[in-house]
Amino acid sequence: MRHLLRPATLYLLLTYICLSAVPFVPALLGKPLARPWQVLGIELLAWMAAWAVFRRPARFHWLLIPAFLALPTEIYLLTYYGQGISTHHLGIIAETSPMEAMEFLGSTVWLMLAVLAGAAAWWFTTWRATRSTRQLDWNDSSRIVALVALIAGAAVWGYGHEFGIAAHSAPEVKRALPPLAHLAKAKTEPVKAAPAITGAGHTGRNLPPLPQWAQLPFDFEAFAQSWPFGLMARGADYYKERQHLAELGRRSSNFRFGARQAAPDAAPETVVLVLGESSRYDRWSLNGYTRDTNPLLRQEANLVTLPDVITAVSATRLSVPVIISRKPSMQSLKDGFAEKSFITAFKEAGFKTYWLSNQISFGEYDTPVSVFAKEADVIQFLNLGGFTNNSNFDEILLDPLRIALADATPKKLIVLHSLGSHWNYSQRYPKAFDKWQPSLLGMDKPLYTDVKLKAHLNNSYDSSILYTDWFLAQVIGKLKGAEHRSALVYVADHGQSLYDGSCKLGFHGHNTQNDFHVPAFVWYSDAWRERYPDKVDQLARHRGAKLATENMFHTLLDIGDIHYSGERLERSFVNSAFAEHKRYVDSYGWSNYDNANFKGDCREVIDRGTPLKREK
Repeated sequence: MRHLLRPATLYLLLTYICLSAVPFVPALLGKPLARPWQVLGIELLAWMAAWAVFRRPARFHWLLIPAFLALPTEIYLLTYYGQGISTHHLGIIAETSPMEAMEFLGSTVWLMLAVLAGAAAWWFTTWRATRSTRQLDWNDSSRIVALVALIAGAAVWGYGHEFGIAAHSAPEVKRALPPLAHLAKAKTEPVKAAPAITGAGHTGRNLPPLPQWAQLPFDFEAFAQSWPFGLMARGADYYKERQHLAELGRRSSNFRFGARQAAPDAAPETVVLVLGESSRYDRWSLNGYTRDTNPLLRQEANLVTLPDVITAVSATRLSVPVIISRKPSMQSLKDGFAEKSFITAFKEAGFKTYWLSNQISFGEYDTPVSVFAKEADVIQFLNLGGFTNNSNFDEILLDPLRIALADATPKKLIVLHSLGSHWNYSQRYPKAFDKWQPSLLGMDKPLYTDVKLKAHLNNSYDSSILYTDWFLAQVIGKLKGAEHRSALVYVADHGQSLYDGSCKLGFHGHNTQNDFHVPAFVWYSDAWRERYPDKVDQLARHRGAKLATENMFHTLLDIGDIHYSGERLERSFVNSAFAEHKRYVDSYGWSNYDNANFKGDCREVIDRGTPLKREK
């Protein structure tokens, strides 16, 4: 053991221990860890595998360069956001130009460069240590045994991955699907254990599945959580999401609107769409709520509320594509769409386009939205915390908005994708906006499923609307300050159930009126009114019409006075050709919202007729 105490050897071992300890940083902050023993076991096996394959650290130390360089970022994210580097963060890093990074980081860029230089120096000194010591070489016969065991384990895992795992025979069970914000529906459905089947994998061979007893206790999420080896899993996940995004993009790659502005001029003109999140219509005092949740917006002139807008489905990944493209509401459950969004139409008409988001870009539930965001000239995903408690407030979008408005390009389309009132409600606003008590603020990981917290949930939710009011007032203020001819449309992606009366439903993903009925409004500048008086008149005329999020695509292009082949002006509520259309929502099939009853305190949407079947 004496050789382990030699300076170079000890320094190297301590370095590898420190790297392996990274996933346990949250424990130092008093935060619980998920699967700590499983992560530790995976790390030990991974180090053993590296040593067995390469025999000495000098041969694999080069592979640790990404881990050393990413280490400061990983610790920062774990400390302030409760999560490590994800596919979303890798996307931000890959897609942010040096100039954008400089603008975002400001003077702190020098601190970041210094930290990276320190990490690089750490790697270099440890590399020197690997060259100067041979005490950690694995030269005895146990290395061969370890290699054989690793090869056997890899073969068993590969077989199971290729041909599947035999299922346990079990009686019918109930599986509760979690009612998460991202899912289209959260219901309980019967699931029967699948019988063992013989299938052909990528090899084309037909072999029986791996027996349950032979399955290795390997968990991909635990491996991704480990350090430094988990970076490979995260990189693979990022690559998979990029491939999925590229595939979605290929479907519409050749699509063109042939769009043009009817009477272009040289005057600066800005159209803004603000996508709200989890915002419920009846919690806005603009819409009659007794609490004053919109003290700033109600003071705005030229603001027209839209009291009867519904979304077809209560999930962001499904509802947003319907808002920003011509994707029909009854195709919202399908992945992808063969057309591009209104962003491309604005680009064709000579507008510089921006997608500024406080949501995330990659992941099973986010890629269907980001595929449209990729059409923009300037794309910024600014939320480092994802949907966790420690996410950024929506005000992080204000500075990029200021920069966009200051751009010399005269015509601009700006999309602001806010985090709005996404759970956890109390983490969507600063403490100064915590107006109604008792609230969730300060509670450690409250459960939205805990009905005992009903008052806290509702109070914090209302405070999140109060903050949204402030945020939107700031956006309007910046448009006024820019003195452009400008118009803004706000619409929420879906609403929220909040244990209304005796209703036992919370969050969203349900079939309730409160999930489908969303707040929306239009604001316009005096200069826009002077340019388009007829559109202002039509907006006032149709403000009380029965509208759906399907109307937003057509209306936004009409607001920009943009025309294209196949346009449907009857869907634009700022046009004299506007006509109401049937509105369907995803409730036990496609239910006619305007021919439905609203059942009980949950106000569940029940079609009086027969709902249309969902397309597969």
